[in-house]
Amino acid sequence: MKRTLISSGAPWEATVGYSRAVRVGNMVFVAGTTAVDGDTIVAPGNAYEQTQYILAKIGKALIEAGADFQHVVRTRMYLTNIADWEEVGRAHGEVFGTIRPAATMVEVKGLINKDLVVEIEVDAVID
Repeated sequence: MKRTLISSGAPWEATVGYSRAVRVGNMVFVAGTTAVDGDTIVAPGNAYEQTQYILAKIGKALIEAGADFQHVVRTRMYLTNIADWEEVGRAHGEVFGTIRPAATMVEVKGLINKDLVVEIEVDAVID
């Protein structure tokens, strides 16, 4: 099957060896995404605003891969403080409320920067 790599242009993609998203056949896998815009952390420490930003960023990657939110079948949400689950869930529900993909939300010890409190990845199947 054809494999298409989607890049955000971030310099660490080549260093770490990953892509923003990968499309193989009718499946799209979006890498763990945080609220980083260039060198700037968006809404430091704010779980709701970071989740909104992350989902918009994921939406752009999906579009570039030929998909959209309607095609998402699984989301994985990593929170540095599980007490933020309602704020993350609210933002997630604003995008996926009627789509209702399978979802996982777990607390992790930390992300790559202390001001990042949420990381999300998604899988999509294009019908």
